[in-house]
Amino acid sequence: MFTLIFVCLCLLCCNLHAETECIPKTAEFKMKGDYLLGGLFDIHHVSLQKYMMRFSIKEINNSTSLLPNVTLGYEIFDHCSDTKNFPGIFSLMSVDGSVQPWKESVNFSKVIAVVGTGTSTTTMTVAPLFMMDLVPMISYGASSSVFSRKRNFPSFLRTVHPNKDVIEIILRFLEKFKWTWVAFLYIDDDYGRDGLDLFGKKIQDTEICLAFSHGLTENTDYPKLFKQMEALRINVIIVFTTEWTAERLIMSAIQQNVTNKVWLAVDAWSLHKETPKKPGIRNIGTVLGFAEPKITIPGFDDFVFSFKAQHQCENPEQRPFCNQMCNCSSVSAEDIITADPSFNFPVYSAVYAVAHALHAVLHCGAGSCNKSIKVYPHMVLEELRKSKFTLLNQTVQFDKNGDPKFGSYAIVFWNESGDAEEIGSYTFHPEPNFDINESKIHWHGDKKPESFCSKECPDGYMKKQEGVHKCCTICPKGIHLNTTDSYNFIKCNKTQWSARGNTSCTELQLEHVKFNDPAAVRVISWTVILLAFVVAISVLFALNYNTPVVRSAGGPMCFLILGCLGLCSTSVFFFFGEPSVAFCVLRYFPFLLFYTVCVACFLMRSFQIVFVFKISGKFQNISGIWIKYNVHWIFISAAFFLQAILLIIRYSLEPPTKEKWYYDRNITVCDLKKFETDSLISFILISVMVFLCFCFSYAGKDLPKNYNEAKAITFCMFLLILIWISFGTFAHVLDGKFIDVSHAVATLLSIYSLLLVYFLPRCYIILFKSEKNTEQYFQDLIQSYTRSCSQ
Repeated sequence: MFTLIFVCLCLLCCNLHAETECIPKTAEFKMKGDYLLGGLFDIHHVSLQKYMMRFSIKEINNSTSLLPNVTLGYEIFDHCSDTKNFPGIFSLMSVDGSVQPWKESVNFSKVIAVVGTGTSTTTMTVAPLFMMDLVPMISYGASSSVFSRKRNFPSFLRTVHPNKDVIEIILRFLEKFKWTWVAFLYIDDDYGRDGLDLFGKKIQDTEICLAFSHGLTENTDYPKLFKQMEALRINVIIVFTTEWTAERLIMSAIQQNVTNKVWLAVDAWSLHKETPKKPGIRNIGTVLGFAEPKITIPGFDDFVFSFKAQHQCENPEQRPFCNQMCNCSSVSAEDIITADPSFNFPVYSAVYAVAHALHAVLHCGAGSCNKSIKVYPHMVLEELRKSKFTLLNQTVQFDKNGDPKFGSYAIVFWNESGDAEEIGSYTFHPEPNFDINESKIHWHGDKKPESFCSKECPDGYMKKQEGVHKCCTICPKGIHLNTTDSYNFIKCNKTQWSARGNTSCTELQLEHVKFNDPAAVRVISWTVILLAFVVAISVLFALNYNTPVVRSAGGPMCFLILGCLGLCSTSVFFFFGEPSVAFCVLRYFPFLLFYTVCVACFLMRSFQIVFVFKISGKFQNISGIWIKYNVHWIFISAAFFLQAILLIIRYSLEPPTKEKWYYDRNITVCDLKKFETDSLISFILISVMVFLCFCFSYAGKDLPKNYNEAKAITFCMFLLILIWISFGTFAHVLDGKFIDVSHAVATLLSIYSLLLVYFLPRCYIILFKSEKNTEQYFQDLIQSYTRSCSQ
C-alpha cells in the first residue's frame, strides 16, 4: 500500500509546487506561527469545528502558562471529497512546496500535527499518508475500531470514543428497557459496517436478537425497508449512521406513516438541529440517543461574533485551493453558534493536547520555551501518548491505542418541543456508569413499547406458535406445565392440585384451625377469662342480692342473663379442631339459642323501665296485669322456645356440612354460607328484638341515673350491630381457616359487649361506691326526677 502511495506522490510532486503558492493569506483558513497545525474539517456545511480550532489556537497563543513566547499557526482545508482533497493534504505534508518521501533524512512535513477528520471513511483515505512519517493525526469524529490498531495507524489518536464504547451504550439501552428484538440500520461504509460487526459480536451469548440489519445508501428503498421490519414486528430500531443519512431515513418514516417505534440515535446525529422539528416527527415514535455532552467553552461565542464582524472570507486577488473556497459570508454568527455542538470539546481538547505535547517537547518553563530544539512530528507524538492534563474539569489522556480515557456521553430524548433534552449520562471512567431518568421520557402512546422475538413465558405459561412469534398462555387450575416441555399442559390426578399458572402438582393437605394454633390459644384464653368474669359477677350479685343496685339491674333476671352468656361462650370452643357435623352444630346452636334469651331479657328490662316511669301512671290496669301475670317472663320464655324450635327443626332436617375449599391446599371448614341461609329466621328474630330494644332504651334516655339502664343497653346494642357488620365484611375478604378464627372472635366480642357494658358499672358501685347503693339515695333521685317532670 505504501509503495502505491509513493508512486502517487512522485506523479503529483511537480504539480503540487505550483498549486501551493496560491494559498490565500486570510485568517479564515491560514495563520502563520512558529509551529503549524493542520486542520481537516467539513467547511461546506455550517459547523463549529473549524472555528473551534482557530479559537483554541488563539486562546493558547494568548496564554502565559501554556507555550509562553511560542506562537501556533494553522492551515485548514475542507475534506468534502475523496478525489479533490489530496492537494490540501500534500500541502500539509510538504516542505518548501515539495514532497520528497524518498529522502529519509529530510523531514517532509511542515505541520507538527493534524486535527481531523470528522468521519471514519474520510479518515481512512488520508490517515496512511500521515502515518508514514509518524505525523500525529488527532481525529475528533472517526470512531471506527480499525484505528485502534497501532500496527496500521501508529500515529493516530482521537478525542472521540471508539465504536466499541458506542455499542456498549446501545447494549445498556437494550438491557435497561428489556428490548431483545431489534433492527440495526447502518450507513454502508467503514464506520457503519464496523458498528454492525461490533454489535453482532457483543450480543453473542445474550438474549438480544438481531432481527434485521441493512446498509443505508443513497439508493435505499425505504418503503420496502419499513415493510420488512413491520412484517417482523420490530419496534426498536438502532440507527448507526451519519446525520444526512439519518435525516433521509426519518423523513421517509414520516412519509410512510411508520408509528410507535423506538429509534436509538448514535452521537453522529442525535443532536441534529432540524430533524426533531420536522412536521409529523412525533408520529414515528420515541427518539432516544446519546451524544457528546454540551460543554460550554468560555469565550467561544464572543470569538465567533468578533470574527464575523471584522473579516471577509474570500480574497478575489488570489486563487485558493478548491477545498479552501466557501460562501462563508452567508453564514451568520448565530448560525455557527447554534449548529450541532456534538464535536466541540473533542476539537478543543485535540488542539490543547497538541499544545501540551509541544510544551513538553520544548521544555517550557516559567515564561519561556527552548525554541532552539528542532521539533519533529514523532517527538510531539511521543509526548501526546503520555498526555495527562486538566481541561474544563476533565483529565485529558489517551490509552495505549490512542483512544480517549476521558469524557462521557449525555443521554438525550427528542421532546415535544423539538429539542434534544438531556435525561441522563454514561460515564466511562473510572468505572462505566449508565444513569437515566425514565420519568422524563414521554413514550409515544404513553406506554413503553415492547420488542421481543418470543416473549419468555413466565413459570406456568405455555408457548403457542403464531407465525414467526410465540405467545404465552397461562395454565388453568388443576393443570400444570412441565418445565422441560413448555408446549404441553399436564393434568393433575385426583389426589393432587395446582393453582392457576403452577408448574407442578401438589398433594392435597388437610388444614383446619388446631387447638394449639396461636390464634386459637388466644381466643380460648379470653373465653376462659370471660367465664371467670361471669362466675365472679354472679357471686357478687348473689351476695348483694337485696341491694338497690342489683334489684334495679333486674334482680333475678341478671342471673338468667349471666347464665345464658356463660352458655353462649361454650360455642367458641367448637370453632377449633377438625370440623365435624357435631362441631358445626355446636358452633351455632348454643350461641343463637341462649343469646336470644339475653336479648329478650334486655328488651323486657328496657320496656319495664320506660313503662314504670312514663306509662304506668296513665295505664294503671296494664301495670297491674304486667305484674300479676309476669308478662316479661312469659315473653322471655316464648322467645326461648320459639328459637329452640326453629333451630332444632332446621338442624334436624339438614345439619351443617363440612365444605372443602380447593386451592393449593385442602382446607376443611363448616359451610358458612349454608349456615347463614338455614338460620335466616333465627337471625330475623334476634334482629327484631335488637331493634325494639334499641327503640325502648332510647326512649328512656332521660330517666333517673340509677334507673337509667337505657344508655347501657343502647350502647350494648350498638356494639352488637358493629361487631357483626365488621365480621360480615371480613368474611368476604378472608378465606379458609381464617374465617373460623374471625367468627370465633365475633362471637366472643358479642358476649363481652353485654357483660362489660351492662354489668361492670354496677360491680363498680357495689365494690367502691357503697354510698350510692342505698334506698335513700335511690329515693332522692326519683324525687328529683319527679320534681323536674312537674316543672
